Formats: sequence, C-alpha cells, structure tokens
Amino acid sequence: MANQQISWRGVFPAVTTQMHQDQSINWQAQAKHLEVLIDSGVHGLIMCGSLGENQTLLPAEKRAVVKHAKEVAGGRLPVLSGVAEMSTAASCQYVQDMEALGADGVMVLPAMVYKSDARETMAHFRTVAAASKLPIIVYNNPVGYGVDITPQMFAELADVETLVAIKESSADTTRITELANTCGVRYAIFGGVDTIIPECVLMGATGWIAGVGLAFPKENARMWELMMAGDWAKARDLWRWFLPLMTLDIGPHFVQKIKLVLQEAGLGAEWVRAPRLTLAGAEREEILALIHKGLAERPSLD
Repeated sequence: MANQQISWRGVFPAVTTQMHQDQSINWQAQAKHLEVLIDSGVHGLIMCGSLGENQTLLPAEKRAVVKHAKEVAGGRLPVLSGVAEMSTAASCQYVQDMEALGADGVMVLPAMVYKSDARETMAHFRTVAAASKLPIIVYNNPVGYGVDITPQMFAELADVETLVAIKESSADTTRITELANTCGVRYAIFGGVDTIIPECVLMGATGWIAGVGLAFPKENARMWELMMAGDWAKARDLWRWFLPLMTLDIGPHFVQKIKLVLQEAGLGAEWVRAPRLTLAGAEREEILALIHKGLAERPSLD
C-alpha cells in the first residue's frame, strides 16, 4: 500500500543491496533477507541508503531496488528510499519517481560531493521537499558527508511540513538534547550510529536506523524492546554482547564489514559494488575473528 501512515518510531534498518560476485543485484537473496527482517518485527525498511550502496547503483537500479522492496513487503510495513544525488534537481526527480512507484517516504541527504554551506543546505531540503508529498527523514551525517545540519538549522526548517524526522549521525549524543531544546517535539529523532544507540534512546530518540542489526534482527528487536520497556538491566546485559559487533558500523569499510557479518550469519553475501572491494588481508582476519566470537557467544533470547 503506497503512502501508508508511518509512526516514526522503532527500528528502521538501512538494508544492504545484495549482489552476486559479478556485482549484479541478487534479487533472490535480497527478497530472502527482506523477509527475515520483516519477520523479526522491524517497523520500516530503508532501501538505497549509504549501507545500500546508493551512490554505486545506476539510476534504474536504485528505482528497481525500491520497487522490489515494495513488492516483497506487500504493504506489511513502510518502505523508504535514501536520496543521495549529486544535485538538487536530481534529488527532486528521484523523490518524484519514488512517489510515483509507491514509496512511503524518503531519507534525504545533502547533495553529494559539493560541501554546501548552511544557506545552500536549507535551500536544498526546501526544494526537494516541495517536489513531492512524501514524508522526509533528513539524514545528518557530518562525519561521513562533510555537511552539518545543526539544531538551529532544523528550527529554521520547521515550517516545511513534510520534513518529519531526523537521522542523527553526528556521533555526538548531546545533539539529541540540543535538538529537543531547540525544536521541541517538532521532529522524530532516529539514532543513526549503532554504537551509541542506548545513549540516544536515554536522551529521547524514538527510532533506530540500524546497520549491524541486519545480521542479528531478533537480537536487535529484543534490544529495542528492552530499551522501550525501560528494562535497562537486561538491556545492558544484551548490549555488552552486542557492542563489539556494533563497531562494524564505523569507518570507511562499514559496508564491507556489515556485508561480511551478514554472510557469516547466513543472511547474505559479502559482495560489494566497485570501487569498494571486499575486505582482505589482516583487516579481514581481524573482522572475521570479531564476528566469529560474537556468533559463538550469541545469547539465548528464550
């Protein structure tokens, strides 16, 4: 069902784009993983984000990935798409295409490559928002993309009704409080850095755009349930197992690392789209050791 209501709460994983070794999209593996995620109780799916390798997919492929996810989901939960285009015009065209094929929302980044200033950044989001009626998660990731959307900028953008949520990935938990102090409850706040999710939730985040949880969806769901219930003793116990794995979400090779953990957990394959290459050498051995330790010590959820 297109444009279904979204509660803007809960776990919205940033889904990988599964590929064959020749870098073509593996639609069968993609559908299988989506079903596992849906079965785990996630509250939404975000396709073609940074983890979905948006910028290495061809324009037609990005649209096909979202269309496929909508077909697999079959109205069971909302499906959103990342928007990571080179220009404001291309972003506007993309969100219009997403609206036409029935996406339920979009997660919009600043335009890629050029590092826009505050005035340019806000003009970009206003223009993209005006191009469709889709609700928008604004993705703030100054660490990865070099553009910081500050709480004051969000306050200035508050009159744009379709800007409904923020993926806060500055890796600074004080931002959650600063957003609340500056914007009140105007926006839903999603934590976007796996390693600091408990702190984000304690400070008021109501959503989690998860990465490593793609490989451990049941444990991810349990962690969210415990945090929402305020059962922090049990949440801490689970988190102490989870945190070493969560570090896979950090650094320039986070896509390769998370695809490798998906492979080792039996939920996908490590193949990525160039210029990315699969992990090799000492780095690969180190990451495999971390993953295998986590799998060996995987807690019982009974």
